[in-house]
Amino acid sequence: MTRTHASNLPDQTEAVLRDFAVQSEGKTDYANCPVRDVLDRGGEKWTLLILVALAEEPKRFSALQRDVGDISKRMLTQTLRTLERDGLVERTVYPTKPPSVDYRLTALGRSALNPLASLIGWAAESHDEIRAARAEYDEREVVGAW
Repeated sequence: MTRTHASNLPDQTEAVLRDFAVQSEGKTDYANCPVRDVLDRGGEKWTLLILVALAEEPKRFSALQRDVGDISKRMLTQTLRTLERDGLVERTVYPTKPPSVDYRLTALGRSALNPLASLIGWAAESHDEIRAARAEYDEREVVGAW
């Protein structure tokens, strides 16, 4: 038996989700799916933190590493290169001795900040509820364990 569900989504969100469902229907070429391609990058552990760290001003590598926290130099370098390749971050080398380098968001990178702000706001608002749900789930799993 299938239940019908009245949507409680804003019209724009509902339209985007409906269009995505129609576009992806019957397709098996997941490697070329634009949503997967973009969200794979955004879902990487350090990407969002780096974009947020660069939101207000350009930063040098060491300042980014301090702002992001427990990221290794290797991982920061790798993530910055990937973000530069995707056109979200721009690397500028200044002809000084020794050369100095800074990183800044491109126009494309800045355009990601509004959707990220919504996600960050939702995460902050929902964090306590999510943690409570995890604790409840973990308690059920311990009690139900063999």
